[in-house]
Formats: sequence, C-alpha cells, structure tokens
Amino acid sequence: MNIELVALTNEYKKQLFEMLEEWKKDIVENHTNMSPWKIWFNDFHDFDYYLKNLDTKEEAKNGWVPDTTLFCLDKDRNIFVGAVNIRHYLNDALLKTGGHIGFGVRPSERRKGYATAMLALALDACRKLGLNKVLICCNKENIGSAKSIRRNGGVLENEVEEEGHIEQRYWIQW
Repeated sequence: MNIELVALTNEYKKQLFEMLEEWKKDIVENHTNMSPWKIWFNDFHDFDYYLKNLDTKEEAKNGWVPDTTLFCLDKDRNIFVGAVNIRHYLNDALLKTGGHIGFGVRPSERRKGYATAMLALALDACRKLGLNKVLICCNKENIGSAKSIRRNGGVLENEVEEEGHIEQRYWIQW
C-alpha cells in the first residue's frame, strides 16, 4: 500500500470530485454516514470556495476549533481513497463525542486496509501538532472503524448515547 496524506490543492481537484461523487451516491442510495463530516461542510462543486474554507484556522464563535483536513492519496493509482479531519484540540462537545480525528474511506475502497493505514498517518500528523493523547470516536455499529482504531492502539474508555445511537470513545496515547 503506497499512500500518503495530502493537503488539498488545485492539483487534486479531479481526485476530489471523483471520490466525493462516488461517496455522495453511496450516501444517497445506501444511507451511509458522511464521515469525516468536514469534507461535506461546503459544496465541493465550487472548488475555489471549498478549498479556501476547508480548514478552520482559528476558534470560531460557533464552537469550531482549528482543524486540518487531509486526503489519502493512493500514489500508485493517483486516486483519493479517503479523508481525515484532525481537530487541533478538544472543546467540550468534541471531548464528549467528536474527538480529535474523523476519518472515512470512499465506498469502493473499503475493507482493503486503507482506514487502518490512513489512521496511522493521521496519528503521525497529530504527533507533529504536539498532541500526545488522541480521542477518536465512532458509532458502535461501525465495526470497521472500531477495528481500525483498536489496530492503532485505541483503548475503549466508554460509550455514550448521542442522538439515539451509541458512540464509542477510544483513546490513543504515546
């Protein structure tokens, strides 16, 4: 597996559109989730606006914390296989159920090991931000995400109910 996490640039516009169009179709047809939610916050069809507003640079009044969104590039095939959103620190809401990292793999690339590998790269990015302990949350029904988190050293702290479903809270520290 030859992957890396990359920041979105004009160079990757085609890869972004292909991945998000596939993902959007899956969300509509199969009612799957939209994780990481941040990649859906703005309409990607307005690419310049999307690119400019992808990351939160400073704490916002609406409760957003600074974050970085990176895309997982399969370098051999030159396609995006997933995305991660890294929150630089936690506020009360993120401490409860959001965590430091949101991640997801495009539908056609699931169950191939990308989530585990991508999460390992995201943890490296967290280390570079100076974090030494990271919270990652996932829906209890999302067995694949939970496995990826545990494979990267995640330890389940507890489960909390959020909007009618159970969120698992995992910590990873180094």
